[in-house]
Amino acid sequence: MKQLYYLRIYLLLSVITTFLSCGTDDENYVFIPDPTSPVTVDLSQVPYAKLSDYHFFDGEIKNQNPSLDVLPYEPASSLFTDYAHKKRFVWMPKNTSATFNGDEKVLELPVGAALVKTFYYDNVQNITPAGGTRIIETRIMIRKSSGWIFANYVWNDEQTEAFLDLEGSYTDISWKDENNVIKSTNYRIPNEIQCIVCHKTNQVVDGNTTSVNIPIGIKPQNLNFSKNFGTANANQLTKWMQEGYLQNNFSLPTASNTAIDYNDVSKPISLRARSYVDINCAHCHQTNQHCDYRPMRYAFNETRAQNGLTNMGVCVETQDMQDFDESLAQIVNPGNVNRSMMHFRLNTTNEAYRMPLHGRTIIHEEGVQLVEAWINSLSSCP
Repeated sequence: MKQLYYLRIYLLLSVITTFLSCGTDDENYVFIPDPTSPVTVDLSQVPYAKLSDYHFFDGEIKNQNPSLDVLPYEPASSLFTDYAHKKRFVWMPKNTSATFNGDEKVLELPVGAALVKTFYYDNVQNITPAGGTRIIETRIMIRKSSGWIFANYVWNDEQTEAFLDLEGSYTDISWKDENNVIKSTNYRIPNEIQCIVCHKTNQVVDGNTTSVNIPIGIKPQNLNFSKNFGTANANQLTKWMQEGYLQNNFSLPTASNTAIDYNDVSKPISLRARSYVDINCAHCHQTNQHCDYRPMRYAFNETRAQNGLTNMGVCVETQDMQDFDESLAQIVNPGNVNRSMMHFRLNTTNEAYRMPLHGRTIIHEEGVQLVEAWINSLSSCP
């Protein structure tokens, strides 16, 4: 018992000595607080006048280096916007996270969250010096308690700042593509009404139908693949969970419920076509969306199984669609692109006929080729 008593005294004195020695050598002990994200999204003040006011980026904002807690992401397939490149980011307030509503449904982001998307071109020819990068616009969606709002920022020529502008405009851009072909267009920066056309859904509240703004690309089916986050590759949905940005209460989508990169020629043509129309067309051609009244249903989960080809428009009559040539009597005529309405509308720049309605001023050549190959792969009606 006496030995145990002395052992306890010895241990107590050791702890006290260690504590006192720590307190006498301040140089050896530095308190490092948890890092704090510089991002500021004051819901009573947004949208801010300048992009830099949010502090989404470290250093020069043109470099698009995300600040702490600003997470880059990308969908498997990208909406075509006149060949513009895009960088996408998500930010959420501390201790908040998104919730899962289904593989095919947009993740439910918390109040205060922001989605950031920057549109830019490389190898630009009509700038000095030629061959550099030009950022055109950065679009932000912010979740308020009353719903999502839009904030569009147009970059200055010096590429030092972007300023709030929801009026819409045009800007000439000329660039050299990956095949050293020079392309050009009068790029259209959308106004707020055009944003709403693509980013809206109709909901019934207290017996009244009202339009609600929603994001498009942040569906689990679109994010279920590995991305390089700078230090390592990780599945994007898993990364969101690790960062606390997504509740860990669901399983990752199965392969059959996962959209692919439509540019991947190793994949089946039907899967590529389904992924293409999902990201480029489905936000309008769904129930309660802008083109609800049309028979096509282009969402990825609606173009598989029994009614998949019918929802894609195969052998579906065009009904009373404007003053088109009578040869275009079907949305998709199997094996015949010249008698397919879908092909015609994707392959024109005429604003009265082209599809999608907004987001492009020129033809997506690779997209048209993909749709041609898919139509030619069909031999009969479903």
